[in-house]
Amino acid sequence: MNTPVDYVPFQARIESIVEETVDVKTFRLVFCDPAVAESFSFRPGQFGLYSVFGAGEATFCIASSPTRKRYIECSVNKAGRVTTELHQCNTGDVIGFRGPYGNWFPLDEMAGKNLLFVGGGIGLAPLRSVIWNVVDWRDRFARVTILYGARSVGDLVYKSELTAWQEMDSLNTVYTVDPGGETPGWAGKVGFVPAVLEEMKPSPANTVVITCGPPIMIKFVLASLGKLGFSLDAAYTTLENRMKCGIGKCGRCNVGPLYVCKDGPVFRCDQLRALPQEY
Repeated sequence: MNTPVDYVPFQARIESIVEETVDVKTFRLVFCDPAVAESFSFRPGQFGLYSVFGAGEATFCIASSPTRKRYIECSVNKAGRVTTELHQCNTGDVIGFRGPYGNWFPLDEMAGKNLLFVGGGIGLAPLRSVIWNVVDWRDRFARVTILYGARSVGDLVYKSELTAWQEMDSLNTVYTVDPGGETPGWAGKVGFVPAVLEEMKPSPANTVVITCGPPIMIKFVLASLGKLGFSLDAAYTTLENRMKCGIGKCGRCNVGPLYVCKDGPVFRCDQLRALPQEY
């Protein structure tokens, strides 16, 4: 049972800020209370509610890996009042964090399997948590492939990490931008993520897919996976659907019979068939 203390945010200090794109910043947070810092844990795929005191709170996934416990990170796309206030924060400022909430990607069940990550735009944020977790547990998994794309080179997030992953012999990486989004120095692919996925022709044998991105991308990625022989019960995604309270009480995130904050945000893709068609 939840008690009032469960809803009180932890105070966290902004240790660093990375400007990923014009509208996206990544914040590294450390808890102000050493006891919280010592006891806090989460799983890849879980989310939290981040608050600017006096302005409100907004929901984002935890974008860092649970294997790196000294800090947590979130990537914020400036889109409304709270996110604008977050973007105006500086290193050293204190904000609030409430969580973790929700379920997670079942990495224990994926041990020994090939992993195929398919991400688009800021949808790489929840995948980033899983990818670094997998890197730190690399001997538990077979082949690991990352396919990531964005509308343009300027819209790619985590650019330094994309380079780091590309340089790791234990990872296979394919990066792409939409037609027209390339620059003269772009060395990656040019094409929409689902089309590049079909060109890659990954084998569905012993492979789990983890995907996140704009809903339209996910829709066509799932169609492409079907063409390649993948079953939807071998693919996972994560949803962020107007989550507000985080505990299934406000009703803002319900879709059909499900509450994204409690039943998700991670779903096996065959579970999405139970959602309303318009979703």
